[in-house]
Amino acid sequence: MGLISGILLLPLAPVRGVIWVAEKVNEQADREMHDPGVLRAQLASLNQELEDGNVSLEEFEREEEELLERLHVARARSVQNDRR
Repeated sequence: MGLISGILLLPLAPVRGVIWVAEKVNEQADREMHDPGVLRAQLASLNQELEDGNVSLEEFEREEEELLERLHVARARSVQNDRR
């Protein structure tokens, strides 16, 4: 980037910074949403909450189904990435 374009684009620097931060936050959230280790830990925690009586069976089944679906998607993404 040249001096003139750098000066002209200077007012956009905060916007580019915010976009960069938002992209990094999105990438981290995506990793956590689809990390098999995190999902297994959440399943274990959910199971413990059921055993302790902190969640109802209906709530447990609903959340378990969601976590298992996310785990399935994570594994499918992993296989797809391995093929590339």
